Amino acid sequence: MSTVLKQDFGKEPLEVRDTEHYQDEYVQSFVEKWDELIDWEARAKSEGRFFVDILKGRGKVKILDVATGTGFHSVQLLKAGFDVTSADGNAEMLAKAFENARNKDLMLQTIHADWRWLNKDVHGKYDAIVCLGNSFTHLFEERDRRRALAEFYAALKYDGVLIIDQRNYDSILDDGFSSKHTYYYCGDQVTAEPEHVDESLARFCYTFPDDSKYHLNMFPLRKSYMRDLLTDSGFQQVKTYGDFQETYQENDPDFFVHVAEKSYDND
Repeated sequence: MSTVLKQDFGKEPLEVRDTEHYQDEYVQSFVEKWDELIDWEARAKSEGRFFVDILKGRGKVKILDVATGTGFHSVQLLKAGFDVTSADGNAEMLAKAFENARNKDLMLQTIHADWRWLNKDVHGKYDAIVCLGNSFTHLFEERDRRRALAEFYAALKYDGVLIIDQRNYDSILDDGFSSKHTYYYCGDQVTAEPEHVDESLARFCYTFPDDSKYHLNMFPLRKSYMRDLLTDSGFQQVKTYGDFQETYQENDPDFFVHVAEKSYDND
């Protein structure tokens, strides 16, 4: 595990539109501050039982969290009684997740895996996969997005479900950025705002109480495009929630959550 403390976007940060670069963005010093941004207690309260109810309502038990990050959702699902495997492409994040879980007397089963070759490192079939925290937007190339979704699909049982979220980039691209930070990034001492947005880049700046700044370069997925990718990948049904609500105005939510099912509802 590296101990790199400083991000490096080179001389032209807005030109960095590369899937591989996320490894250099989640440097150790940023990972150590990540939980200040999330605020676990506030986020748990804002989400409530949304993910637990969706999974339990479908009888899902064996869950693969493919974007574990610092472990928030893996820990919540473990506490709710699910059999959870936690994967991430960044070793620093996985180490922090393991430490966070251990501090809560929980043991994570962790796997260091790239989504594009997920089934090389992750074996067996899962009832459900969760890919949360706006993580899918780290994939800049369409072929990478399609490859990752194909890997997710293959890792699911015949009636499996994929839960994947994203920022409301439509609103950001079309109307400009505004966020209530009500649900996801609940840390009230941290700001998370875009410095630049165009159709193929959303560059966010994260400013912490000690005045340290970090950046993430992400691809601004439009909602309809993401839904089309899911159906193209073989998922039979896709239902989209806005900030955990079934009904919403398109420009209101900060985040969308897509629930994609491999099989049709028997009802």
